[in-house]
Amino acid sequence: MRPERMKQWRWGAAGLVALLHLGAFVLLGVGRPETPWDPPPPLIIVDLVRSEPIVPPPPPPPQPASSQGGGAPAAPSVVRPPRPRPEPPRPEVTPPPSPAPEQPLVVGIAPEPGPTPGPGPGGQGTGGGGGAGSGVGPGVGDGLPRIIRGPTVGELRALHPREAFRQRRGGQATLACRVRLDTSLSDCRLVDETPPGMGFGEAALAAVRYFRFRPATQNGAPIDGREVRVGVEWP
Repeated sequence: MRPERMKQWRWGAAGLVALLHLGAFVLLGVGRPETPWDPPPPLIIVDLVRSEPIVPPPPPPPQPASSQGGGAPAAPSVVRPPRPRPEPPRPEVTPPPSPAPEQPLVVGIAPEPGPTPGPGPGGQGTGGGGGAGSGVGPGVGDGLPRIIRGPTVGELRALHPREAFRQRRGGQATLACRVRLDTSLSDCRLVDETPPGMGFGEAALAAVRYFRFRPATQNGAPIDGREVRVGVEWP
């Protein structure tokens, strides 16, 4: 190739490359999106000032001493156990000036059997024997009447007042009677009855014929007409 042609070819190639670069710059400038322009933020001015030293506040003035108190501090408390109180002297028991009233002997029907056997009428029997003796001794003393026999459960149930039995109500009555030498009761009178008006007083008077009492004794001999109180109870 000739030198002139080689030179022209080089210049043509350089111009082509320049055109290509120019086109590329144009494309980049056209296709680049426009970004909005933001103004810069305002400047903040900071003044550096030397701070003054902090002075602590003055202490409070001392309070004047109170004229109502003062003195040394209180001593620590000491807990002492309480002393036992002396027991008061027990009052002397003096016997009553008169004997206590005699409580009536209550005979009735128990609602249920008790854990221990109670007093009841004595048995009867027959026997024979011989002996000899004499009279009343020199001893002195009083014996109270003692029951020998009382009404049975069946006899008391037969005497239960009908209206009270229909209402299933119980009651009791107290009698004052005299014991004869033949162990029977006589001159009986009604002392009280509970509840009143239900017929328990009349029923108790009707049950007198079933009682037998051993007469009271005086100087070892039985006496007639000693009064005894008998209570009859229906559960």
